[in-house]
Amino acid sequence: MAYDGRVMRLALERFDEDRRARSEEQERRRERVFARQPRLREIEGELRSTMSRIIAQALRQGTDPVPAVERLRDENLRLQEEKRTLLEQMGLPADYLEEKPVCPICNDTGYHAGGVCRCLRAYYAKEQQKELSRMLDLGNQSFDTFELEWYSDQVEPGRTISYQENMKWVYDVCAEYAHRFGRKPGNLLLFGAPGLGKTHLSAAIAREVSGRGYSVVYDTASHIFERFESQKFGREDEAQEDVERVLECDLLILDDLGTEMTTAFVQSALYQILNTRLMEKRSTIVNTNLTPTDLARRYTPQIASRIEGEYQILPFLGQNIRKLKKSRQKP
Repeated sequence: MAYDGRVMRLALERFDEDRRARSEEQERRRERVFARQPRLREIEGELRSTMSRIIAQALRQGTDPVPAVERLRDENLRLQEEKRTLLEQMGLPADYLEEKPVCPICNDTGYHAGGVCRCLRAYYAKEQQKELSRMLDLGNQSFDTFELEWYSDQVEPGRTISYQENMKWVYDVCAEYAHRFGRKPGNLLLFGAPGLGKTHLSAAIAREVSGRGYSVVYDTASHIFERFESQKFGREDEAQEDVERVLECDLLILDDLGTEMTTAFVQSALYQILNTRLMEKRSTIVNTNLTPTDLARRYTPQIASRIEGEYQILPFLGQNIRKLKKSRQKP
């Protein structure tokens, strides 16, 4: 699983803020208890100092430290019992003064077994969905809110299935893609006229995949090519990081391919994106208003062959849903 450096920094900031807030609250709790029973503060101090004091004394005298350790154990047990009794008299549990980690797996470090712990991954997922929400309506664009009834159930002349049947198949492919994401890489080409649901289903996939902690980058083709150009010519320090995000994220959703000016540089950048991600087995979704035939005419044979051979092609057919909804809202 790849992590977006920018999103992970935001996640770590929130993770550390919450951890500090918990520590500060625990310290305030301890101070309230100490104010009610000052002896507990003394016991805490004695428990911290007893071990170093007894061991240091035994080493200075050159004697066997084992008896000192035994005295330490007895002294600690006596202090612990006194502490427990005082807390019990106050109606508090024996571990009330201890700071207990929220995550027992990593003890609130955020890392476990050489990787990112699931508690930090949860922060990452939240921050990533915030990032995606700047471009997508993740709150309303989900698989549950996709409405097939906007597509005609009548079979048009020259077709074997209705637009609704076609979109039911497209919906099922996208839903399965999202549910099974991470088991094996896969690529989708979503093509069709504007207003037919490409953005909605792309957002639904992004929502589910990012919610499971995978890194998702959703951006327009024109903006991505601008970042690649800035990186090549050294115009901005952040451009290199943006290029790495595009090439290394778990899922790239390249929106509105074909709306950009198709220069030689754009052809080269697009090939780099598609080929690099295929070679590294990273998943990509391409959204476009162009048909596969149009794409083959517009881009190089190398690009066309990558899309034709490595992408599942999903046609979005029907009437413009946005216009249909708007017309039905009129009095």
